[in-house]
Amino acid sequence: MIQTLIYIILMLIVLGVIIWAIQQLLPLIPLPPPFAQIVRVLLIVVVVLVIVYIIAGLLGVVTPVRFP
Repeated sequence: MIQTLIYIILMLIVLGVIIWAIQQLLPLIPLPPPFAQIVRVLLIVVVVLVIVYIIAGLLGVVTPVRFP
């Protein structure tokens, strides 16, 4: 149980840092406003799907997440 909580916390920290880094780098790419908004929305959608997959794996709905 403790190992699962530590895994979840570490995954959220890693995903948070990745999201932060991508959001900091996006303004450096010159994109017209509609495309920049689409990229931001796609980033959030991908992160939410990853989090849902991790939670579903912990609940046993999909192939379980393997802990090292």
